[in-house]
Amino acid sequence: MTQTAIPYLFLRGGTSRGPYFNAADLPQDRDRLSRVLVSVVGAGNPRNIDGIGGGNAVTTKVAMLSPSDDPKADVDYFFAQVAVEEELVDYAPTCGNILVGVGPAAIEMGMVAAQDGVTPVRIRAVNTGALVEAEVQTPGGVVSYDGDTAIDGVPGTAAPVALNFLDVVGSRTGALFPTGKAREEIDGVEVSLVDVAMPMMIARAADFGITGHETLDELDAMPDLFARMEAVRLEAGRRMGFGDVSKSVTPKIGLLAAPQGEGHFCARYFMPWTTHPTLAVTGSQCLAACALAPGTVAEGLTRPFADSPVTVRIEHPMGVMDVRVRYDRDGGFNFRSAGVTRTARLIARGEVLVPETVWCGA
Repeated sequence: MTQTAIPYLFLRGGTSRGPYFNAADLPQDRDRLSRVLVSVVGAGNPRNIDGIGGGNAVTTKVAMLSPSDDPKADVDYFFAQVAVEEELVDYAPTCGNILVGVGPAAIEMGMVAAQDGVTPVRIRAVNTGALVEAEVQTPGGVVSYDGDTAIDGVPGTAAPVALNFLDVVGSRTGALFPTGKAREEIDGVEVSLVDVAMPMMIARAADFGITGHETLDELDAMPDLFARMEAVRLEAGRRMGFGDVSKSVTPKIGLLAAPQGEGHFCARYFMPWTTHPTLAVTGSQCLAACALAPGTVAEGLTRPFADSPVTVRIEHPMGVMDVRVRYDRDGGFNFRSAGVTRTARLIARGEVLVPETVWCGA
């Protein structure tokens, strides 16, 4: 045999997609695992022509699932962000869009027994330690992907998957503001360094010379913008305690602007070397926290917010994302929990093949 077959499910989760594996079917050694995932995706080529990646950072994501030994969780979700044009795998971040597919995938894999109606799936995000409960539609004890819920950035409608995020503050650093400051300056740019679900460097779009209402294509055609943002991001990563982040996708970048429609504010989210076509689920929570907390770079850009619980509406290049937030201001600003409703769909199931030399590490 010249290739090794690995069972997988291929799902769209939110506005991302990728293969979902049973972790037991993959190598446990991290270096060997990375070689396998690079081969699966076809990383190292802009079209991912020799793998199942889609030539974009939102289509080169991988989920690895296993039964959890945490009494608070049913399943562990280990995420990998595989690069597009480099043979590189980053295990530091998590992905909230791919997380949307974890509940359905866990049921499809037999890790969680389906109930009749709605099945709750308690998920531990291994990369960050966050706990999330997903509510999956399972009429008759079978995962349903059909429904009337629409999300911006995905055509048509599908069954809703509700996600409730717990303990997301300080996901990597242990603090809402890792440096202890709500706002600080890096290389002449005011930024807020925030860690809620996803560590981020957040700034005002105008401070980088753009409006914040540009399209994805317009932004991706601005190499000078990305060079400027990356220089600031590298220092932000150092200040947040991550060291050299030149090869890591965290911290992500968010640029804020005043809303154009009915949202509370407008955001452009970067992954960080390309523009996200919509908005990451984890990033949306971090942006919402930044907008609600006093003293950040969001002050003066947002519409007024209602008291907790509040639905924060964030405008992005393809529409709006709603984030349900519970918070309080007892003794300061406290971000309690966040929730979103997204959709997922099982696209394919079967085996993905990798060369034997890759699997064996020859």
